[in-house]
Parts: sequence; C-alpha cells; structure tokens
Amino acid sequence: MAINTIEAAKGFVNALDRQMVEDATSGWMEANAGQVKYSGGNEVKIPIISTSGLADYDRDNGYNQGAVSLSFQTKKLTKDRGRQFLLDAMDVDDSNFIANASAVMSEFQRTRIIPEVDAYRYSQIYALAKEKYGKTYTPAASTILSALTADISAVNDTAGAADLVIIMPYPVADILDSTEKISRYVNVGSFKQGKVDLKVKTFNGIPVIRVPSARMKSAYTFNDGKTDGQTDGGFTPAKDAVQINWIVCPKNVPIAVSKTDNIKIFDPAVNQKADAWLIQYRKYHDLWIKDNALETVRVCAAPAAGDQT
Repeated sequence: MAINTIEAAKGFVNALDRQMVEDATSGWMEANAGQVKYSGGNEVKIPIISTSGLADYDRDNGYNQGAVSLSFQTKKLTKDRGRQFLLDAMDVDDSNFIANASAVMSEFQRTRIIPEVDAYRYSQIYALAKEKYGKTYTPAASTILSALTADISAVNDTAGAADLVIIMPYPVADILDSTEKISRYVNVGSFKQGKVDLKVKTFNGIPVIRVPSARMKSAYTFNDGKTDGQTDGGFTPAKDAVQINWIVCPKNVPIAVSKTDNIKIFDPAVNQKADAWLIQYRKYHDLWIKDNALETVRVCAAPAAGDQT
C-alpha cells in the first residue's frame, strides 16, 4: 500500500501539536498565543494597547476626547530545534509505517521535547522576572505559608482580581499538602488545558501546577547535538542553576508559541543515504511576557550554594 507522505506529515503535525498542549505542564500557556500575530518565519508581533482614563462628562459639550494607542512588540522565536530519524525499510513496510512512525514521534515528543519546552518556559519566566520581582527562600513547613502568601498578595495587589496560577516543583508542593496548618487551604479544582479538563490541587482556590523538579531550574544549557559530550542533544541545567520554588502569575500573562514545522517524510526509494524511511522534525518555540505585564509576576528560588537562606 503506497503511503501519501504529505497527508501523513500533516497528520503527525496535528497529533504532535495536540499532544504538546495537553501533555506539557506548561501547555496552558499556548492558549495565550491568540494575542500574537504570526505570519510565518521566526518573528511574531505582540499587541500593546493603552487608553486614556476617564474624564468628567460636560452637560453642554459632552464627552472629552480620549486616546487609544496600539503598538506591537516584535519578538523572535529564538528556540529553533530539530532532529531526524531513520526507520529501516526491513523493519517498517508500507502497511505499518504510519503506526511505527507515530509511535516513534509520540515517544520522542513525550520524553524529549515536552520536558525541554517546559524547562525553557519556566526558566525564561524566571529570567524575565527575577531582577525586580524575584526572591530567594528555602522552603520549610514553618514558613512556606507566609512566604507564598506574600507573593500571591503582591500579584493580586498589582493585577487585581486576576485568574492566578501557581507553578511548583513536586517537593515544594508536597510541603503544602503535608503541613497540617496549611492543609485546610488545599482543595481540588478543575483546570482547563487545551481541550482537557484536569483535576488539580488548589491553594486558596488558585490552581497549583505541579512540575518535575528537573524542569524548574533557573537556567539551562540546550545542547547543540554536535559538540563533544553533547551529541545526544537535549538539555541540562546550567552550572550555576538554582531550583525554582514557585512562579505566581495571572494565567493569561505567559505567552507561549510552539510551532511544529511541516514534518518531512522520505520513503526508502527517495532517501539516498540509507534503505530507510527518513523523518525530519523541526520545532520553533518561545515564551514572552508583555513589558506592561511583568509586574504581575512573582518568582521564588532556592538560594545559590553558599548564600544565606
């Protein structure tokens, strides 16, 4: 049975994009990409809208004229990543190519791409906010309530009655769950991610998104796949990275874009390098926060080695 590689590639892209949104712990951030104007390539434009405030109404002259300003911040998709894979023709024939290739690409995304994209997004939020809106703290049952509440209050004081999200590594979230005086603030609620309604624990009604600790470091090295010692690709924590304790922000503030470029599939008759199916995968992705929204973010990380808590 002949394979329509164009249709297969489209199917892979759709399935992988859906998996990214639903399975990544940061997948909910992609809903905010509706704010972004994307016309291909590696650039996006993010709209910034500002208006005049209210003025007195004059019963003789009517309304005072206000002003509306619409500008765009141009941002680049800085993470341009890719890989190619060979599926030997002796192992994969036309009849089972789709099943085998789907399994390979799904596993690749689940175990490699999603953790890397998550890690980049959280480290990027931390990098953007840490200077003005970050603090260091060593989580402890006796003090975590006051430390976390202080950051939530700071975000609420700036953002108002916003729909907040708390992002935490599992060990820190476990302190919230297991500390007796805090447990009464912890409940279970719903959280929308893509087309999936997730059941998540909440703190004072705020969803707590639990993330593996390895994906919540302050900085990473994203390996090029060519340098000695980096041929496996992927990502590793930077040498001076610290553990992020939490991120608190309105749900609509982190703007994440993830574009799976058209997957290319070459059958063994076309592939000149080997008697194998060749699959080439490329992904653009990035995360931004509007300049005027950064003040609504708070980040907290463990002290660097040798620093005081």
